[in-house]
Amino acid sequence: MYVGANPKPSTSSRLEMPVSTRNDAHPIVTAPAMSVSRRSPISNGRPPPARARAARYRVLPDGVLTGHTADDQAETVLLALLRGAAATGLAAIEPSARRPLLRLRRAETRALCETAGLPFVDDPSNADRRFRRNRVRHELLPLLADIAARDPVPLLTRTADLLRDDDRLLDELAAALDPRDARALAAAPLPLARRAVRRWLTSDGYPPDAATVSRVLDVAAGRALACEIGGGRRVERSDQRLHMHPDCGPSR
Repeated sequence: MYVGANPKPSTSSRLEMPVSTRNDAHPIVTAPAMSVSRRSPISNGRPPPARARAARYRVLPDGVLTGHTADDQAETVLLALLRGAAATGLAAIEPSARRPLLRLRRAETRALCETAGLPFVDDPSNADRRFRRNRVRHELLPLLADIAARDPVPLLTRTADLLRDDDRLLDELAAALDPRDARALAAAPLPLARRAVRRWLTSDGYPPDAATVSRVLDVAAGRALACEIGGGRRVERSDQRLHMHPDCGPSR
C-alpha cells in the first residue's frame, strides 16, 4: 500500500493498493492496484514531517503494517544527530510487530518483491533533494560509506538499539520523580529531571524542545518565577510545587 500525502488543504491523500493474498492452491494471488482518495487534514504546530506522518496514519486502517527498513532506521539516526537529539531521538524507530521489515535492508525487500512477482511503488518524492531525508539517503550515507570503507547502516542501527536500551532504563528511573515537586526536581540528577519534565510537558505525542525543559528546570530551582512553555501555556512555582496554567501574560 502506498500513501501519498499532499500538504495542500484542498487536496486529498492518495492510496494505491496492490492487494496480495496467499492460499494453498495459489501461493501468491495479486489483484490489480486500486486508487482511492481520502481527506486527512494536516494539523498545525508540529514540524511538517511529523504532521504529514500523522495525516498518513489517519487514512490507514487499524493494525496496518509499515514498510520501514534498516535503511530508514539509519537515516532516522542521522537526522536525529543533525537535530542535536539525545538518546530518545537517537533510538530512532521503535521496533514492533507493526514494523516487520525493520531488520531488512531496502534492497532486500525490493528483491523479494521482484522474485515473488509482487508489484511495488517507487515514490517519486524520494528522489527530491529538497527534502533533508533524501539528501541523507542519496548523499550523506554514500559519503559515510566511502569514509568508513564499510556499510554504515548496520553500525547506525546498532547505535539505535544500544541507545534504546539506555533510554528505557532512564525513563523507568525518571518515572519515579514527580515533575511538579520543585524541590525534588531541583535535587534530582539532571538527566532524570530533564526526562521527568519532558514527559510532563509532552502534548499530543509531541515533546517540548530542550530549551523549554531548561526553562522549567530554572523555575524549579528558583532561578525564575515562571516561564512560557509554548502552546499558550506557562509553568509557575508556588509553595514548592510547579503548576501549568494558560499563558495570560507576565507574572506580577
